[in-house]
Amino acid sequence: MSIDGSASQPNNADIRQGIIKRAIQLGFQFSILAAILFLSSGRLDWWMAWLYLGIFVVGIGINTFFLMRTRPELIAERAARGEDTKGWDKIVGGLYGLFSALLLPLVAGLDMRFDWPPPIPLGIQVIGLLLTIVGFGFASWAMISNAYFAGTVRIQKERGHAVCDTGPYRLVRHPGYSGWMLGLVAMSLMLGSLWALIPAALAIITLIIRTAFEDRTLQTELPGYADYAQHTRYRLLPGIW
Repeated sequence: MSIDGSASQPNNADIRQGIIKRAIQLGFQFSILAAILFLSSGRLDWWMAWLYLGIFVVGIGINTFFLMRTRPELIAERAARGEDTKGWDKIVGGLYGLFSALLLPLVAGLDMRFDWPPPIPLGIQVIGLLLTIVGFGFASWAMISNAYFAGTVRIQKERGHAVCDTGPYRLVRHPGYSGWMLGLVAMSLMLGSLWALIPAALAIITLIIRTAFEDRTLQTELPGYADYAQHTRYRLLPGIW
């Protein structure tokens, strides 16, 4: 992965401000997630919800540890919402956030409160817990591997945007989305709610749509991506698509 030496890089002050902004964003997201889970369920003794929040915190901590050592500017980039973000991504990304960050934990919490059938056995919930770690861990690997893993779809010309073909990008072209898709299904099972699979499925559909649009954007606008797509054929699932 190469970086265009002529591209301007953010200065240390901008990076520090971006990191602080990202920390505030993540703290707000954690607070909202916790509030949705416990207010909708009406209980604080929901231990699978506490475990999921723990995965959230530990995952962010591991990501932050590696990114602060290797590319702190990426943390700042993920706090930004670039003016050149694709218009369609504002819609698709917003829908993904609605389904995954709001409706999924809300439905799971209501399921816990009202005990909607069918129940999910504890063993399946534990498998969901393990797959949640695998899915979000795979997505974290993608973020750590790719210096341009932004929060929105845009060509980061100011950062010398280049193709990433290392780590999980050797397997599929959008491994972050692959990991999130697995994590969404696994999170629903972990929280013991088959009904939560409905917003999870809607979130996955938005990710598939985003993948198609993003891939077309990268092939058109990012030098070298079309060649990369020739030898890394699959977008999300090896052997399927």
